[in-house]
Amino acid sequence: MLGFISHYECHDHVTGDLHPDAPVRLEAITNQLIASGMDYVLRHYDAPKVSRADLERVHDADYLDRVYAMAPAKGAAPVEIDGDTVMSPGTLAAAERAAGAGVLAVDLVMQGEVNPVFCAVRPPGHHAVRGQAMGFCLFNNIAVAAAHAMEVHGLKRVAIVDFDVHHGNGTEDIFKADKRVLFCSSFQHPFYPFTGHEKETENLVDVPLPAGAGSKEFRAAITDHWLPHLDSFAPEMLFISAGFDAHVADDMSSLALTDDDYGWLTGELVKIAERHAQGRIVSMLEGGYEPHALGRSVVRHLDVLLG
Repeated sequence: MLGFISHYECHDHVTGDLHPDAPVRLEAITNQLIASGMDYVLRHYDAPKVSRADLERVHDADYLDRVYAMAPAKGAAPVEIDGDTVMSPGTLAAAERAAGAGVLAVDLVMQGEVNPVFCAVRPPGHHAVRGQAMGFCLFNNIAVAAAHAMEVHGLKRVAIVDFDVHHGNGTEDIFKADKRVLFCSSFQHPFYPFTGHEKETENLVDVPLPAGAGSKEFRAAITDHWLPHLDSFAPEMLFISAGFDAHVADDMSSLALTDDDYGWLTGELVKIAERHAQGRIVSMLEGGYEPHALGRSVVRHLDVLLG
C-alpha cells in the first residue's frame, strides 16, 4: 500500500503572483492523481506539525527562534527572508506540516502500516542549511525525516537521493560529516545555488550535469555513479528528494528530462530499496514548477513506487 501525506495548510504558503512555488503545484498533483485513477489506490494521511525536537536535530536553535519570531501574523504583509524565500501569514504552519509529513512517513513505514510513502508538501526543503533559509526552503524536510529515522528508530545507515535540478546544498551541509548518511545529488551546474561539484567520497556523491543534458547523460550518471555507491552502502531506508524541475517542459532549468526518465530512476531506486532496505522508501516533493509536467511526473513516480 502506497501512503500519500499532505495537508491543506500547505496551500496557505502564499508567495506572490510571480513566484514559482505556488499552491497550484499541489493542485496539479491532485488533479493528475484523480484523472489517472491513482488517487483511489492511495492511503491518504494529514501531515502533523513537526516538533521542536525534530527540527533541532538538523537546525540551530537560534535559527529556529529567528524563523518563529519573523513569522507574520494573520493579515500582516509577507516577509522576505531573501530574494527567493518568502514568509506569508500561512507559511510557518505550512513549513511545520511539510517537515512533520516526513516524520509521519518514517513512522508509518517503520511500523509497517504503509510502504512506500510520498509527501506532497510545500514549501520544499533541500536548500535549507542548519542556520539559514534559502531557495524557497525554510526547514529541511528530508533531513528532518532522515534524522528522525536514525535517532528515534535506531537506523544505522540511511541514503538520501536528490534528483532536483538544483544541488541539495542544505542536505549536504547538514549530513556531510555524518557517515551514517549517504547523500547522492544530481543537478545542473553551474546553476543556483552555485554549490556542489563532481565528487565521490564515502558518503557524498555529487553529479553535476551541463545545461542541455537529457536522458542519455542523466541515466549514465545515475548508473555509473549513484547506483554503485548505493549498493555498497546498503542503506536501511531510502529517502528521495523528489524535485521534477529538470523536466524538459519546466523553464526553471536547461536540462531535458522526461516523464520516462523519472519512471526509470524510480525503478532503479526501488530495486536498491528491495535489495538492502526491506523496500523502505520515503519520497518528499522538492521542486517542479510547470504544473502539467509536475503532475504527470509525480504520477509516473508514484506508479513505479506502487509497483
